[in-house]
Amino acid sequence: MRWALVKVCLAVTAMVVVAFAVPLGLVVKELARDRAFADAERQAATIGPALAITTERARLQRAVASTQAGGDGRMALHVPDEPDEPGSGYDLGKSRAAKGELATARRLGRASVSAAPGGYALLQPTALSSGQVAVVEVFVPRGVVTSGVTTSWLVLAGVGLALIVGAVATADRLGTRLVRPAGRLADAAHDLGHGELGVRVPEDGPAELRAAAAAFNSMADQVVQLLAGERELAADLSHRLRTPLTVLRLNAASLGEGPAADQTRAAVAQLEREVDQIIRTARQQKTHTPSGCDASEVIRDRMEFWSALAEDEDRTVRLAGVDRTVRVPVARPELGAALDALLGNVFRHTPEGTALAVDVHNGEDSVIILVSDAGPGIADPDAALRRGHGDGGPGSTGLGLDIVRRVAESTGGDLRIGRSVLGGTEVRVWLSLNGGGSADPGQRRRGRKRKTRGRTRPKAPAEH
Repeated sequence: MRWALVKVCLAVTAMVVVAFAVPLGLVVKELARDRAFADAERQAATIGPALAITTERARLQRAVASTQAGGDGRMALHVPDEPDEPGSGYDLGKSRAAKGELATARRLGRASVSAAPGGYALLQPTALSSGQVAVVEVFVPRGVVTSGVTTSWLVLAGVGLALIVGAVATADRLGTRLVRPAGRLADAAHDLGHGELGVRVPEDGPAELRAAAAAFNSMADQVVQLLAGERELAADLSHRLRTPLTVLRLNAASLGEGPAADQTRAAVAQLEREVDQIIRTARQQKTHTPSGCDASEVIRDRMEFWSALAEDEDRTVRLAGVDRTVRVPVARPELGAALDALLGNVFRHTPEGTALAVDVHNGEDSVIILVSDAGPGIADPDAALRRGHGDGGPGSTGLGLDIVRRVAESTGGDLRIGRSVLGGTEVRVWLSLNGGGSADPGQRRRGRKRKTRGRTRPKAPAEH
């Protein structure tokens, strides 16, 4: 906007300067020319009285020499022959005009200007007492005709340039007054989009931008109120789960001893911890930055939880890359919930006896977790990645893969679905280690769609 205002002002000012400077320059040139020839006419007029009195050569020579042009050698006098004395005519001074021009001026009887080497010749006819016409020639050098024109043009150019610079500077200052509030509004919108809910915009500048700033501040206040209401609602809903959880915990305590009873009690305890974590997180007013965890440890722990079910369903389970510490910028509960969602999908949507594998690849700037199976695959991966669009049958909410995607995108990574080497589905969770959590989620989703488009996948019921 600022540069556009400067360009408009530059164009308008330049046109105005050209519209005035060019005619003024031409007028200055004509004035200098008229001034030079008017002075030459005055010089020629001083010889008129002497010609009216006498045609004597010596007296006319003294009259010519007494003028400024004659003293400078720029005046010539052409006296014709007397009617009764052929050959009595003569020329005084150095003539620069052509004889044809002299004859024409004598015949027409009026002053004229003709081109001459190095300048111009003013020819002024003057009547003699004998009725003949003498011609006074005054030479005007070209430098005299253009005297002061170049200086005047330079002054006009300087004034025009100063006007253009001043107008551009003024437009730039005015543009800054417009752009600065707009820039603050854009920065505030960017910060609000990245979770800085306390950002507000000063309501200054032009009336339209003040109105936009007031609307933005009102919107930000409304967003804060809505988020606070959602947090309280999530906390209240989570708190309501305490009663049925208490019943489950009491019932699990009465199951006695055994692996199944122990797993049930462990699951109930974990569910209680997750509910407590949801309540604490929902009531926090600021975004919590996770301290990170060891992905290998979390994977081993969750696979140990799912191993009993895998053994009951006669599934072959393979782990790779979990024998060393792999730090990721994700909180342990969040990573555990993501793994449970992925593994739960495998157990829920593949037949019993289907093999599965979990691989961890640790790079310099990212960690990739692969969850693969030998099942029928996913018919529509894009729908499976959209929140609530899964169609996994009874008990499916369509949120599993969306939870995993959000965990990946919180680090600046993404989630991709492809075909595994086992023949079924491969879910690739890419976790960035560079703190890229501020990346635009919409841009990451577009990138994910471009990367998954065109793959051939086996037909199967859609995912969760």
